Amino acid sequence: MMAPITEWFAGLGWIDIIDILLVLILVYEIYRLIKGTGAHKIFIGLLTIIVFWRLADWLNLSLMTAMLGGVVNVGAIAIFIIFQPEIRRFLQIFNTRTFIERGKKDFTFFGFLLKDTAKSRLNITAIVEACAKMSQTHTGALLIIANNDKLEYQVSTGEEIEAKISAQLLEAIFFRNSPLHDGATIISHNKIIAARCILPVSANPKIPAHLGLRHRSAIGLTEQSDAFAIVVSEQSGFISFVKDGVIQRNVTPEKLTKLLQGEFNDPTEKVV
Repeated sequence: MMAPITEWFAGLGWIDIIDILLVLILVYEIYRLIKGTGAHKIFIGLLTIIVFWRLADWLNLSLMTAMLGGVVNVGAIAIFIIFQPEIRRFLQIFNTRTFIERGKKDFTFFGFLLKDTAKSRLNITAIVEACAKMSQTHTGALLIIANNDKLEYQVSTGEEIEAKISAQLLEAIFFRNSPLHDGATIISHNKIIAARCILPVSANPKIPAHLGLRHRSAIGLTEQSDAFAIVVSEQSGFISFVKDGVIQRNVTPEKLTKLLQGEFNDPTEKVV
């Protein structure tokens, strides 16, 4: 077993090494671009199958090679069908203007150099204050806080705002007579990016029937991305916090503060 491995490494030339490095860099960059989205788990799964497929072929396991080869071929077609919107958005990344703007924010050399590693900050005080007041008045609200996935598609479905976070502005957005109160408001990089955004609704059959569209949308988006969601119920006034598709209901303002501090800020520091 060791002899073929030794012979394979001995037969490697500079072109082979460059080929391997380029493939690794390409795989890493694709993963970095889709990290935090629902597609990255499928990408890892397909990559694992491809590795085992090539390993089975190298070990001359004909039946295993045929089975995994079929899975790879069908899986590649299925991915293009199922993730057509995601693939379209991925290709739009290389639009000249978008690519340059992204480079200014997070310039990398194959993901290894000059990457912006600054810790994300968030004005938690303003968010919690707004949620607490809307809870008291039973004002329905759906807040989305972006993480690694910047939710560009969801932002494009709403009205772009690009405003500094304040409790008064959030309350004004979700005021019942406001034209922006329907849908979700998305926060990213400590700014209110957009309002009245459309979110995917979770199809999880285990969601309690009494939870409405806001809660199902919050669960649906956090199932497909690494974003966090805060929901204020119009009926009960309860505040809910959603992460990874898991909802915590009837969260107090103090508990919400601790949850957000754990995700974004050092609890000992104050953001203004």
